[in-house]
Amino acid sequence: MRTAVVLFNLGGPDSPEAVRPFLTNLFSDPAIIGLPWPLRIPLAHFVASRRTPVAYAIYARLGGRSPILSETEAQARALETALAGRGHDAKCFIAMRYWHPRAEATARAVKAWAPDRIVLLPLYPQFSTTTSASSLAEWIRAADGAGLTAPVSRICCFPDHAGLVDAQADLIAQAFRCAKRDASYRVLFSAHGLPERVIAKGDPYRWQVERTAAAVARALARGDLDWTVCYQSRVGPLRWIGPATHEEIRRAGAEGKGVIVVPIAFVSEHSETLVELDEEYAELARGCGVPDYIRVPALRTHPRFIAGLGDLVERALSRSPATSGIGRLCPADRMRCGFGA
Repeated sequence: MRTAVVLFNLGGPDSPEAVRPFLTNLFSDPAIIGLPWPLRIPLAHFVASRRTPVAYAIYARLGGRSPILSETEAQARALETALAGRGHDAKCFIAMRYWHPRAEATARAVKAWAPDRIVLLPLYPQFSTTTSASSLAEWIRAADGAGLTAPVSRICCFPDHAGLVDAQADLIAQAFRCAKRDASYRVLFSAHGLPERVIAKGDPYRWQVERTAAAVARALARGDLDWTVCYQSRVGPLRWIGPATHEEIRRAGAEGKGVIVVPIAFVSEHSETLVELDEEYAELARGCGVPDYIRVPALRTHPRFIAGLGDLVERALSRSPATSGIGRLCPADRMRCGFGA
């Protein structure tokens, strides 16, 4: 049986010229700006034009492009190898939400490969209407347009899957081995933030982020572990979920704590990790008295993480089409859970 595994990710500009159209695509998404089309599109162009100089400078520090596509391609090849080792004839395809390769082109490539089964796998461990749901909605439109008829299994999320948790705990344990012996540390599980109104509508993202962090903290098995969840990358005037990562860094400095920063919702390196965490927050830590600042790398192709993705694909294949690979996790008040109410 030929299995196509479609990996969803955010995407990022692949050249300086791509920064503004990438941002326009981002802000045109109704999951990001929830206005009717006639209002949303002009506003998207306006916001993108305002954000372009800042984003351009950020990507200039990364050589003019985002590394997220190459990172995702490496994960796709690693997952193919893992699945082949388990006896599967599988090929991984990438569908980026806001830049190339977009879902329409990927759907055509999947159609040409003629799989017997399709597994949809978001590289967002925690489900949100602004990420996984948005990617899935675009994929459904693209797959219909491409005439894809193979049975489909969908993996909703995997916030506390063993592969994710074990890989994350391993990377944090490595960070502790590099820590100063005479310093006390706080682990900051930093995730991309969301406006509070998104969560208030029943989005399960914050609940799932907290579930991931708690699972990783348990896996570390350090009785004295000092940890908290915080959120980064706030933009715009809306009220966002907190506490903010920069506020937690300042609090750690005031308490004389070193920090070990873990990108708990990012599985690959990109601007939020390589610039915001590695440069901006590291500089903030130096300026507010944090005795040591350690940033744990993203999961990337960590063997335990890739093995976990393989487990999820196999579980999805063992179930009937159009079902989640894990089943519903979220409580009833998180009614916008991707598995359905």
